[in-house]
Amino acid sequence: MAQLNVDLVAADRKIWSGDARAVSAPAADGEIGILVNHSPLLSVLGEGTVRITGSNGEKVAVKVTGGFLSVDSNQVMLVVDDAEVLDGAGVSGH
Repeated sequence: MAQLNVDLVAADRKIWSGDARAVSAPAADGEIGILVNHSPLLSVLGEGTVRITGSNGEKVAVKVTGGFLSVDSNQVMLVVDDAEVLDGAGVSGH
């Protein structure tokens, strides 16, 4: 089964990296949801919460203050200005 390969990084550290089923993020023009085989995308992120559902069902929630999101060939990269882990502290995907 295909999965998303997700990297969520801030300027000073890696927040989360691993395989996921879904990602939800606060795009500048509204909430965006990413599932497997999403079309290529580049978007500016606003302030809000990034939510990741890991491949094993784990839930990760990270409050962000902005940044950008890129999606291509099931590779999701989120580069954020500042991040505060709300759920899934000390997380690192598989």
